[in-house]
Amino acid sequence: MSGSGAPVRGTVVEFDEERGTGELETAEGRRLFFHCTAIADGSRTVEPGRQVTFVVVPGHLGRWEAAEVRKS
Repeated sequence: MSGSGAPVRGTVVEFDEERGTGELETAEGRRLFFHCTAIADGSRTVEPGRQVTFVVVPGHLGRWEAAEVRKS
């Protein structure tokens, strides 16, 4: 997976409101971490099962993360 900047579709599979972190899953089954500050509408929360689009960017510790998370 590369950080091409092209939007990717996926589903929120986990979100911990207390920590403000979650995981998205792409149609290919890849899971990506995201932080609530990456939610584009500024809401800081998103429910599991929600369809989203996002871009993949290099994150901390050399792992790929989701950014610009937009609720569909």
